[in-house]
Amino acid sequence: MLDERKKKVLQAIVEEYINTAEPVSSNALTQNHGLKCSSATIRNEMSELEKGGFLDKTHTSSGRIPSAKGYRYYVDELLNDHDISLEEIQYISSKLETKVNEIEELTKITANTISEITHYTTVSIGPKTTTQLIEEIKFILLGSRMIMAVILTDSGLIKETIIKFDEDISEKQVETMNYMFNNKLKNQPIETIDRPLEEYLYDEMTYSIHVIKPIIEQIKKVLEEENKIYLEGANKCFDLPEFNSLEVAKNFINILDTKELVADMLNSGFAEDINVYIGEENEKQELKDFSIVTFKHKVKGRDLGTIGIIGPKRMDYSKVISVMKYINKKLKDMNQ
Repeated sequence: MLDERKKKVLQAIVEEYINTAEPVSSNALTQNHGLKCSSATIRNEMSELEKGGFLDKTHTSSGRIPSAKGYRYYVDELLNDHDISLEEIQYISSKLETKVNEIEELTKITANTISEITHYTTVSIGPKTTTQLIEEIKFILLGSRMIMAVILTDSGLIKETIIKFDEDISEKQVETMNYMFNNKLKNQPIETIDRPLEEYLYDEMTYSIHVIKPIIEQIKKVLEEENKIYLEGANKCFDLPEFNSLEVAKNFINILDTKELVADMLNSGFAEDINVYIGEENEKQELKDFSIVTFKHKVKGRDLGTIGIIGPKRMDYSKVISVMKYINKKLKDMNQ
């Protein structure tokens, strides 16, 4: 447990390093952070924090930089989570009040807004399809051998697919399918449909199974598709000094190009929480040089998807978490 003076020194060092990307000296702390103690006292506190594993000493300077443990203590105990200006609040409000028809679209707008304010790269994914309830399935006849199926889930997710047949179908058959499919599948979780869908419907269908089977196969295919991953501000991190390292920059590009890695990153953590993973805390070796902040959001039990920020360990956690918390509140207010 750190005493109050050590907390203030650690907080000052983390914030100074985030702002300058330069190792922090005792002189910088006395000049820029108004610590009411001598340089000698500050140096002693820095030495104690280093011994405790909260700071690292670089080889090129007498200054100190935060360690992963130091960042973790700062995030958990010291940061200001109201680090958001009136101008930023107004900008967020204007972006989120845009009328949208789909949850995926709202998630994408939210990710773009976070990237614009924090100047970090964001990745986002819509809600998991398999955990949602089927609210309605609508079939629309497009031709004698073609229909469109529109699937609406309880989260507002909309999936569309075109189905072609080897034989003619009629409007009467389409009307019957609309009734039968909705009667059997409405309010059912997608993930519980774990056996051939024709078993749910066959007994009540009075015409050729050759019409039903392609419908079932195509609906299952479209519902089981992985959600798209959206990327915002991919170039923003390259303005940061950490990315002057060719190895770090190359690793960052590879991460963004690996869909499975990004999906795993976004699906970690707990629902409705802001989760922070610093350096080695990330399970994947590829992420050890980075910090990840993920933001899972639900409104009235509805999953709106996940947004993640990826940046250097020297991330402005105060700004990132403040923006995420305000957006979380704003989204909840919009849905009340």
